[in-house]
Amino acid sequence: MCRCAVGAAITALWWWAAARLLLAPDAGALEGAVAAGGWGLSVLPVHCLPKARADGALAAGRWRRAWRAARRPGAE
Repeated sequence: MCRCAVGAAITALWWWAAARLLLAPDAGALEGAVAAGGWGLSVLPVHCLPKARADGALAAGRWRRAWRAARRPGAE
């Protein structure tokens, strides 16, 4: 419940800043910073998994081993 209330408050703050930037001629740096910060947070990859837990994840160092194997003499 508390998490939803905090999310709603932050969303309302962002919409207030965006509306002031569009509609109020005296909107300033505060509204711009809030709107830009909210947009920046929206593009964060918050639904990512650690590479080790992802389906089909490649082992660490796989490309390095393949590169070294290809550079050995007689490797084809």
